[in-house]
Amino acid sequence: MAKLKDKVPFSELAALSAEDLKERIAEEKSRLTRMKFNHTVTPLEDPNVLKDIRREIARLKTALNAK
Repeated sequence: MAKLKDKVPFSELAALSAEDLKERIAEEKSRLTRMKFNHTVTPLEDPNVLKDIRREIARLKTALNAK
């Protein structure tokens, strides 16, 4: 499994519209759900990816709440 892409700087997240942030949050949540399921069936090579995705969702939600 590939690690999470390089983090987007928070200033760029803050520049996104609320709709874009909501869309990205939904995408990341569905990605996390798929990866959790895959991890249950066959363990991931690097389970820390799950933690990284959760943190990315939190960063997106923080940017959304700041609007």
